[in-house]
Amino acid sequence: MKTSLTFGLALLCLVGCKTNPAPVPQPKFEHDITEGPTPWTSDEFELEEEDFTFGIISDLNGGEREGVYSTAVAQLNRLDPTFVLSVGDLIDGGTEDTQQLTKEWDSFDARTAKLNMPFFYLGGNHDLTNPAMRKFWKNRLGPRYYHFVYENVLFLMLDSEDYVEERMLQIYKARAEAIKVLDGAVEGEFEETEYFHMQERRVGGMNTAQLDYFTEVLQKYPEVRWTFVLMHKPLWMREDNKGLGPLETVLADRSYTVINGHFHSFSYRERHGQNYTILGTTGGGQNPTDSLSFDHITLVRMAQEPIITHLKMEGILNEMGKTPDE
Repeated sequence: MKTSLTFGLALLCLVGCKTNPAPVPQPKFEHDITEGPTPWTSDEFELEEEDFTFGIISDLNGGEREGVYSTAVAQLNRLDPTFVLSVGDLIDGGTEDTQQLTKEWDSFDARTAKLNMPFFYLGGNHDLTNPAMRKFWKNRLGPRYYHFVYENVLFLMLDSEDYVEERMLQIYKARAEAIKVLDGAVEGEFEETEYFHMQERRVGGMNTAQLDYFTEVLQKYPEVRWTFVLMHKPLWMREDNKGLGPLETVLADRSYTVINGHFHSFSYRERHGQNYTILGTTGGGQNPTDSLSFDHITLVRMAQEPIITHLKMEGILNEMGKTPDE
């Protein structure tokens, strides 16, 4: 019966039936970048039902282990989220050599290009170590901090390396000296270096311009379904006005989720009645004595509320029960 009906409709069209296919609804995607490069790979999303799922990768660097991120890309393609976000440390960085930076970003982008869905960049301390790297990011990827809205869900992508240039250079110099100690080129203990005692090393910093930007964004979108706040370093651990505290005050009247990386060790807590998660790694260096230092991919299904699932990469297997190749 189904075949006969289909054939009959086709025959009617052959003798003059004119069809007007219904327009295909497109996901609603908004942002405020009007010119120059954009810090994501595509703005074409697959059609979804009432909910959607996005993926998050964590630190690749701070001792990247070869092949892990490429495997994660293959696994993400099997899991098929609508898009993928990052929380920084995508390259080794830490240099002012533009040729080396080009090489490292070309390598990362070549692996990322194998994703079947859009990817959103976010910088960490390895990606934004000095003013030269900040300029390189701007020329290649656009803004260091930005927002977007997808299906009435707001995403705030923060820069936790947001220092005035003078302070950034102080941190960069102190970091270089500390690395010499870690490498054994200079005698001493890392815990005794100037860099070790800088609060920016662990918790980062955010300037007034960025705070003002996101305050305006939140005022513009007061009725979104949910707000996600992503950053590399845990700005919420910094207690002065360069931390997340002032923005948390603006966030207080809405439902939101905070996610960051940097520590290479997974942890979760509730703060201000909301979920705050520090991700593990997706290829970055690990402490072999830390049971919460593991490679994983995070999947967030955005239904009425976000349903967050952390999948250890060692458990994401193909139809043969093996880790998928890139």
